[in-house]
Amino acid sequence: MTGRVAVAALLLFSAVTAGDALATHGRTARGTTVAGVPLGNKVVADVDKGLDELQRIAAAPVRVRTSSGRAQFTAGQLGLSFDEKATLARALEQPRNPFWRFLAVFGVKRHVHPVVTVDRSAFDKALDTERKTLEKAAVEGGVHFTVEGDRVEPQPDLPSSGLRINRDLAAARTASHWLEGDEILLPMEPFAPTVSAAAVYAVLNGPARQAVSRPVTMKARGKTISIAPKEFAGLLVFAPDGKGALVPKVDDGKLKTQLAALTATESKPRNAQITMRSGKPTVVPGHSGFTVDWPGTAAALAGAVLGNRTADVAYREDKPRLTTEAARRLGIREVVSEYSTSGFSQMSGENIRRVADQVNGALVKPGNKFSLNNFTGPRGAAQGYVSSTIIDHGHAAKAVGGGISQFATTLYNAAYFAGLEDIHHTEHSYYISRYPEAREATVFEGAIDLVFRNNTPYGIYIETSWSPSAVTVRLWSTKTVNVESVTGTRYAYTDPPKLVLPKGDDCVPSSGSRGFTTSNTRIITDAKTGQVVSRTTRTVKYDPEPNVTCK
Repeated sequence: MTGRVAVAALLLFSAVTAGDALATHGRTARGTTVAGVPLGNKVVADVDKGLDELQRIAAAPVRVRTSSGRAQFTAGQLGLSFDEKATLARALEQPRNPFWRFLAVFGVKRHVHPVVTVDRSAFDKALDTERKTLEKAAVEGGVHFTVEGDRVEPQPDLPSSGLRINRDLAAARTASHWLEGDEILLPMEPFAPTVSAAAVYAVLNGPARQAVSRPVTMKARGKTISIAPKEFAGLLVFAPDGKGALVPKVDDGKLKTQLAALTATESKPRNAQITMRSGKPTVVPGHSGFTVDWPGTAAALAGAVLGNRTADVAYREDKPRLTTEAARRLGIREVVSEYSTSGFSQMSGENIRRVADQVNGALVKPGNKFSLNNFTGPRGAAQGYVSSTIIDHGHAAKAVGGGISQFATTLYNAAYFAGLEDIHHTEHSYYISRYPEAREATVFEGAIDLVFRNNTPYGIYIETSWSPSAVTVRLWSTKTVNVESVTGTRYAYTDPPKLVLPKGDDCVPSSGSRGFTTSNTRIITDAKTGQVVSRTTRTVKYDPEPNVTCK
């Protein structure tokens, strides 16, 4: 009888499993679920459609919690990714064990885990940002000091253990439960501080008392100060060194406040300078400055309390922008160009004298630009400039700062014959006979500038000199090129118009002059080989100077 039952049961088992295999051919196994989504006995299209629900969950925020608190992340922040294609293939796998197929017919579920990967670097980084919320920090042991009258007493800071996330288990649990859409409980583990209570008491009764037993002497640049224990007690603690021990540490921020007087020992750097002595440029040495290095000084004080009780104030060296060595390497040793102009009025001469004095001694390093407007700044009455003749709207007029263009022309020509790169310059609107044709420049504050670049490997030192009748600009450097200037012929003459203006300070009568077009060619050759480096032609059209009558 028993045998017949067994045979019958076997036949039933075989019939059920065989029938289920035929019924689910090309479909998922009966009872299959993926992350709680029922996908049993489904064709591929239906399974794929069912997995879209998991994609929706994957795009939603990931909520986690611990015994300490809750936090929310994106899947990307946690480094989570869902492989739908691999999950689909896993869901379509038929169970190899016929026993599970048999049970599935009678309602037993087959749970398929979605294929999820975790980037541990991103996962750990995200959890690190929420440590204060999700973890309970361990309290490290230490010693601080209190002051009562003249007495300084060390006080213990006893350690206590903390709770932190077990990162390996947390990553595995998050990957397993992420697509269920529920809040994920992250596993925790206790951890102990690095310093034990025994270590705290050992320091309390030994090194801590030694640290505040006597004053500490600090040596600064030209200054020595003594600090009593009650003065540095509020700055000093014994803190963990990360290896289980306590070491003295001084708060550099509090030290800076308490010893602010040490800033009197600081000094500013001074750039090396180039000045004219005995008719030639000479390097005046510069020097470094020194600023108190408060973190370094704090470390020195901390080391002194358990040592010989003497600490050197630490300083940071601030080097000058132009060191003595760098100034000497600029190669400023000979006149590479010189140019003079003359024929100005007394008032124009005063402005020329003032601007020449401002520019005298200017240094242009290799590769740098020189802008006349930027270098001098405003050139108004407040800066000592006076009213003189300018060209305004094509005719002569009066304004503060008139005459500066004569200095601009002189400087431009010095730069021209030194072979320096012409970045920007503007000629006068009509020709002025005391200037070379097509080789002159005007300036106007805030509108028209003279700019050139030092395109040599050496520095350029600008020397100016002035007399009531002439102004000269000399450029000192190391000669690398020779410059030739070729002035073209005049052509395309135009007659001066007649202009009648109201009589007054702004009206300057003139008989006028013809306008014309001309050119200038600059030929630069190498000073050693004589080979042509560049040939540049500039064509300039001068307007006619009006015939002005003042009425």
